[in-house]
Amino acid sequence: MTDTLSPQQRHDNMSAIRSKDTKPEIIVRKWLWSKGFRYRINSKRLPGKPDIVLRKYRTCIFINGCFWHGHKVTESPVQDSGFKIQSSECCKIPKTNTAFWVEKIRRNMERDIEVRQQLKMMGWHSLTLWTCQLKPKERNNTLQSLVYALDSIYLKNHNVKSVEG
Repeated sequence: MTDTLSPQQRHDNMSAIRSKDTKPEIIVRKWLWSKGFRYRINSKRLPGKPDIVLRKYRTCIFINGCFWHGHKVTESPVQDSGFKIQSSECCKIPKTNTAFWVEKIRRNMERDIEVRQQLKMMGWHSLTLWTCQLKPKERNNTLQSLVYALDSIYLKNHNVKSVEG
């Protein structure tokens, strides 16, 4: 299958994709702010420059694009070249220049794991939200789960015992 766009058009499309202030990030940020959570964005002091940093909770939130970070892809071993990545419902591997994209996605996935490990060693929690989880059908459940996770982290960090009645 050939690409329907010229190489220059494809280049222009791909280079127009932003890494900061994306629509999913803004959705999460506005929602958190409306619920009283205060945060910093794109902290350069922490590994991976997290999209949202909640210092009070010692928590970093990454809002990952399903394609760029290989959401729900499966890896299968290939004899000579290491691993082959299979598409998922929300991460479709392009039919053109496949080797480049597979390698790029694999590197991103490895870097994500390394960043989470570094943050953990520094005493930070890290949460990942996927763009598919922020689509209108799932958005409310995802954001409610996020608040639950943040509340749990806060209670755990401050050694608050649950009150039994």
